[in-house]
Amino acid sequence: MDQDYERRLLRQINHQNVPEGHPSKSGYATCSPVTVKSGDRFIPTRAGSNWSINFHYANENCWSPNQNQRSKDAGTDTGKDAVAYAALLRNELLGAGIETVPDPHTDERRHTILTQDTHSLFRYTIHTKRVPFDNEISPYSLSPLSNKSHKLLRSPRKPARKISKIPFKVLDAPELQDDFYLNLVDWSAGNLLSVGLGACVYLWSACTSQVTRLCDLSVDGDSVTSVCWNERGSLVSVGTHKGFVQIWDAAGGRKLTSLEGHSARTHSVSLLSPGALAWNGEQLSSGSRDRVILQRDVRAPPPVERRLQGHRQEVCGLKWSPDHQHLASGGNDNKLLVWNSSSLLPVQQYSDHLAAVKAIAWSPHQHGLLASGGGTADRCLRFWNTLTGQALQSTDTGSQVCNLAWSKHANELVSTHGYSQNQILVWKYPSLTQVAKLTGHSYRVLYLAVSPDGEAIVTGAGDETLRFWNVFSKTRCTKESKSVLNLFTRIR
Repeated sequence: MDQDYERRLLRQINHQNVPEGHPSKSGYATCSPVTVKSGDRFIPTRAGSNWSINFHYANENCWSPNQNQRSKDAGTDTGKDAVAYAALLRNELLGAGIETVPDPHTDERRHTILTQDTHSLFRYTIHTKRVPFDNEISPYSLSPLSNKSHKLLRSPRKPARKISKIPFKVLDAPELQDDFYLNLVDWSAGNLLSVGLGACVYLWSACTSQVTRLCDLSVDGDSVTSVCWNERGSLVSVGTHKGFVQIWDAAGGRKLTSLEGHSARTHSVSLLSPGALAWNGEQLSSGSRDRVILQRDVRAPPPVERRLQGHRQEVCGLKWSPDHQHLASGGNDNKLLVWNSSSLLPVQQYSDHLAAVKAIAWSPHQHGLLASGGGTADRCLRFWNTLTGQALQSTDTGSQVCNLAWSKHANELVSTHGYSQNQILVWKYPSLTQVAKLTGHSYRVLYLAVSPDGEAIVTGAGDETLRFWNVFSKTRCTKESKSVLNLFTRIR
């Protein structure tokens, strides 16, 4: 027999024969550090190995798509109880040693429950660790559970988040169009809600509940196709069916200018305030059925404009990034394009959607993170890293995605849907677990806006109602990094 192999074998046998209660050299009975002894690198050791448990762990790390789908429903009270029960079973049957109930909404949930202690089928090293007396079960305990399970049951549970499934306010909105390509509702920073109803634009004050009519386009034989507030909440832009873009002073109730350039109705309007360099001016971007995106500075004469041509069909949605550097546009050609402020050609193009892309939202928490939703033939919610041009995640929502909006304080977003479920879903990112499902509209939920405090949302549908919901929390997530140096490392 090889002398080296014989020496290692004898060392292993001698180690197994050492009594467990053997005191250390110092004479104390406290916990000794972990010691690792290597066996033969080709022959697995039998000491301390339970191959049936290790084999179970190896199979458990591979999740099926059905299990992934069921894990998204763990946000309910029943789901949380199931997570705690699963952890308790793993402690008692598999010796997992889980002491706290993981939060099912966190992205690390799968790793903390299923892969908390990675096991391979065979082991080639021997781990020995003295267990201190205070971690053992009391000899007077009548409970059949282990000490780890007792700690698991005593661990504090995070209170369940309650989101009311009933709107706290419902307003009538006669003549609110049931048109997927229109954008007729927006909420300003001054807590004014603008709604396009037929040929008129109305302003509703969330503070006083007073309603005023801003404009009436029926005199010109025109109708409203989109409304959008500027960032300060002082100006509201109105897109019309004839292709005009009107800019109105909300406080004075007067029209400042009317911009031409589109040959068809204006679907999307996006106002961008360029920051401190031009705090008293706005750059206006508009897209319409003529497949062209126009960018105009309202401080300059009307002929000054930039024409962005990249879509082969009508433009459905426009959104500027929070840093005011990139514009995302969605079209009926199933394309999602990203433009910068200097180029006339798109810098990025995403073609994964199978239907029109109207729902677009930039994350205010993770730099360069863009979310988009597809129409009836697609039904998918997709996330993109615009810094690298990579697709991150996607999930099938089961119905047409009409609108998207991120929470201002937490890493969550809300989506509104049309055919065929007409629902409102609140998602946790990046785990994509459903926090809440709200129903009430009898038609497609085509319109969505977020309140200036970031707590409430308003939804509109072809059933000619506006419904107000409390879905987001006011408190900012404590785990979120506020450092500007961490912007480029937040995307997963």
